[in-house]
Amino acid sequence: MSIHVALNHVTHYRYDRLVALSPQVIRLRPAPHSRTPILAYSLKVTPGEHFINWQQDPQGNYLARLVFPEKTREFRVEVDLVAGMSVINPFDFFPESYAEKFPFKYEAGLREELLPFLQAQPATPRLRKFLDTIPLTPTPSVDFLVDINRRVQSVVGYVIRLEPGVQSPEETLTLASGSCRDSAWLLVEVLRHLGLAARFVSGYLIQLVPDVKSLDGPSGTDVDFTDLHAWCEVYLPGAGWIGLDPTSGLFAGEGHIPVACSPQPSSASPITGFTEECECEFEHSMSVERVWEAPRVTKPYSDEQWALIETLGHHIDDDLVSADVRLTMGGEPTFVAIDDPDGAEWSTEAMGPTKRIRAANLFHRLREKYAPQGLVHFGQGKWYPGEQLPRWSLNCYWRRDGQPVWKNPALCADEKKNYGADEALAGRFLRSLAERLGLAEKYVFPAYEDAFYYLWREHRLPINVDPHDARLDDPLERSRLATIFGQGLDKVIGYVLPLMRHPKKADLWQTSPWFLRGERCFLVPGDSPVGYRLPLDSQPWVAKSDYPYTHAPDPTQTFEPLPSHDELHEKRDTGAGGTPTAAVSAALASDRPPQSKESAADVTRTAISVQARKGVLYVFMPPTDALDDYLELVAAVEASAEALKTPVLLEGYEPPSDPRLTNFRVTPDPGVIEVNIQPCANWDEMVERTTHLYEMAHLSRLTSEKFMLDGRHTGTGGGNHFVFGALTTLDSPFLRRPDLLRSLISYWHNHPSLSYLFSGLFIGPTSQAPRVDEARNDSVYELEIAFSQFPKPGEEVAPWLIDRLLRNLLIDATGNTHRAEFCIDKLYSPDGPTGRLGLLEMRAFEMPPHARMSLAQQLLLRALIARFWKQPYAPERLLRWGTELHDRFMLPHFVKQDFDDVIDDLRSAGYALESEWFAPHFEFRFPLHGSFVAEGIQFELRHALEPWHVMGEEGSVGGTVRFVDASCERVQARVTGMAGDRYVLTCNGQAVPLQPTGKVGEFVAGVRYRAWLPESSLHPTIGIHAPLVFDLVDTWMKRSLGGCQYHVEHPGGRNPERYPVNANEAEGRRLARFVAFGHTPGKIEIPFAPRNTNFPFTLDLRQF
Repeated sequence: MSIHVALNHVTHYRYDRLVALSPQVIRLRPAPHSRTPILAYSLKVTPGEHFINWQQDPQGNYLARLVFPEKTREFRVEVDLVAGMSVINPFDFFPESYAEKFPFKYEAGLREELLPFLQAQPATPRLRKFLDTIPLTPTPSVDFLVDINRRVQSVVGYVIRLEPGVQSPEETLTLASGSCRDSAWLLVEVLRHLGLAARFVSGYLIQLVPDVKSLDGPSGTDVDFTDLHAWCEVYLPGAGWIGLDPTSGLFAGEGHIPVACSPQPSSASPITGFTEECECEFEHSMSVERVWEAPRVTKPYSDEQWALIETLGHHIDDDLVSADVRLTMGGEPTFVAIDDPDGAEWSTEAMGPTKRIRAANLFHRLREKYAPQGLVHFGQGKWYPGEQLPRWSLNCYWRRDGQPVWKNPALCADEKKNYGADEALAGRFLRSLAERLGLAEKYVFPAYEDAFYYLWREHRLPINVDPHDARLDDPLERSRLATIFGQGLDKVIGYVLPLMRHPKKADLWQTSPWFLRGERCFLVPGDSPVGYRLPLDSQPWVAKSDYPYTHAPDPTQTFEPLPSHDELHEKRDTGAGGTPTAAVSAALASDRPPQSKESAADVTRTAISVQARKGVLYVFMPPTDALDDYLELVAAVEASAEALKTPVLLEGYEPPSDPRLTNFRVTPDPGVIEVNIQPCANWDEMVERTTHLYEMAHLSRLTSEKFMLDGRHTGTGGGNHFVFGALTTLDSPFLRRPDLLRSLISYWHNHPSLSYLFSGLFIGPTSQAPRVDEARNDSVYELEIAFSQFPKPGEEVAPWLIDRLLRNLLIDATGNTHRAEFCIDKLYSPDGPTGRLGLLEMRAFEMPPHARMSLAQQLLLRALIARFWKQPYAPERLLRWGTELHDRFMLPHFVKQDFDDVIDDLRSAGYALESEWFAPHFEFRFPLHGSFVAEGIQFELRHALEPWHVMGEEGSVGGTVRFVDASCERVQARVTGMAGDRYVLTCNGQAVPLQPTGKVGEFVAGVRYRAWLPESSLHPTIGIHAPLVFDLVDTWMKRSLGGCQYHVEHPGGRNPERYPVNANEAEGRRLARFVAFGHTPGKIEIPFAPRNTNFPFTLDLRQF
């Protein structure tokens, strides 16, 4: 993520006559202790006839002493330098134990060395008053420095002051303003009066435009700029000199380049000297420009690159349209919280205290953009074994024909508000709704909690606890009992109206009494809405032949246009032939209880219910067979809400699956929020929707960036699955042209880079998106047989055949059809209509941190589909990669080599993709750890891939669990300019099996090692191999020419207790773990190690 910048600084004096110059001392060379890497430096002085002598002052600052033998009319100093703006963590230090809290005293010997930096001027009145405001209670030293820096920044207003010299602290406090020199000197004096050694610093300040704007505070500069600057450094035992910038109130970072540090400001001035008396004109200019930028995820593309991507996207669109592919693309991007990366709900748990609040924020932002008159439906999502409660699902539906579903957005309630809704309002609402549907109010009845169950539950409690504070281990059960007993067992929970479309008169709604054994309707105990807890099993018996089953519509049928919104509102008031629906429905209703052993076919077995929760009115929608019926109910609910002037939220059953309706949904998943976005039909829609989603997630305080403790970027961990299909099932390109599906599967199989470049950390045979050949090699053979049964391009084929040919091959190690790289469980499933949507889901994609990176992936996929539609890819035999998959293709060099072949293939097909467009993806997937050069041989260390393996079952509370062993990691070592016969690369004393890449002097290999030792893992007796010490060994001299060290954690022993909050902190942690020196000293004997024939590209340190 490094950016190289060129800084140019010119100071120019012009004299009105020839003058003699005294020896000039220039302090404009970055100091030796500058933490910002200086890659190049130049000092040019005019007049050219001079003598220069480089030296260092008592503080170690570089000085250029210039002597001019001749008189001159000008004196010009130009500095040009190139700096690497790699992230520096200003808090990356360890104070000594006695200095961990302020106040403290320096040790005697150290204090004597720091005496020049401890000498303070006598305290003046305003300075004394300021010092008195500083609390001296024991405080962590870091917190104290942050606070004192902020205090000085808050009392001194920044002004540009051209006068020479520095204001006294008294003058600065009196004026309450000053330049950077003045606030820096004030902070120096304040720290010295408090007993801390401090020094004045002058240098360069470089500020670059941030890639991402801040949500909470100032975002920084709008343009790249640089200037001479002044700040302060304080000495903290164990940490050394720490930079504080009182102008900004921040610690000094990579943009602060010191040139002179001294006890007094006078000895830190950039230029010192004098001339003969004369008139002088002074000019000063400074500029900074970016000369090189590493590919980075926060700004992956330049404007020029993005314009080319946009152009290619439209070109591919034209080809897809002309070829009548009818392709749509959706997806399931995931996000995590910006503010709580350590929370369980953003790491492993599917549910949590803040997840629904953040999801609702994002949901409403998206709804305002795409469906302001759409249907807001907060329903039930997935429910996995082991989870006490089902997950929620925030759904938004709208009609493709542009007609509104819910006309007045003001009647959509906000869960965060309390509207004062109670059970009485719920009853009035449902009675009003019944009247609008032409049903009698007498069929509306209240529902209660089951008094008999909770009395029995109370009797089971220990005698020494209160039912209101049951002290149960289960927090959900404890909360449930406290709520029930607190509100009373006779409280009405909600109201119910049995309701369904009349089976014989399609224009009418049907209702009936519920003949229950008790006088009241008692709900099934639980926390779900009333509609999910109705006592359906207590209804009168009905024969299976008479049961009114709800059938999902067949997605392949032809659908008539939907009635307009106004027609739906009119339809609820009048029935067939203009007869009032209330009279007709009353005549059809039957209040006769069923006789013994009589099939109760007339009982209405579905119901709509209304419940008030936390001041919000919720309407539980019943299931319907047809979308028209559902929309008619929605229109009636909206009319009732408008009449009662009360906002409501709809929950319960979703609308039937229907191509006339489209939707997006926001749902929880372990550690993430998942957004199921609506399908896009063209490139412009994809760009707009993807970009808008990332922006709205950012404004909702959600992010696509997640990091491990060591600073590694992991995406979100929830994936970014892409879904391909068409507007209707039978238009799906995979059902019309099954060879397209074969081409994709075959191409992915023969190009492993497509499986591994965009995937998450969890790869391998037991991952959630394994390749066909990762779990079982014989699956490739079976897949070839399946492909031989495919119809030829252009032949008609029954859509079910494609599903049956591949269903039992595109699976994971357990046989799950959903956990596969190519998921076809919604292509044309035998399970039912909801699985016959003509969709292909590609699951081996991790969430990219930037919207344009995601769009670049989608562009690649669309280009491949367009290419295979024109020219199918059907090799006679699929490659047998064997162990190469987890050997060679774990290394970034070979992944890129294979991916370049993919790009060349697409370019030859007429789609001009560039490898540079995917450089950010490589940096994201394979971050650079560091490099060094020795004897002209360059060494580079990058992160590589490592499969994770699911281990055996272990017992746990309530069942068994399976853990993943992620304790092994892999890095790639690459050397260039090396003679393979003389030099050997070793890691921790073992020879690295370098393999030639095809370029002269270039070799690559992987090193596999145990990074940490969890409680449960493979080979628990093998210890940790960190740090990794790499040596470039000369076999003739038997010694190391140079080396480096790579640490799995901070080399100084820092053990962060939280995850990085952003990419800058993460990069700081990554860079701190690599040290570009530290070779093995002395004579080195390299032991002979036979090459591993199964994994020839990898050194596995677990074997030694």
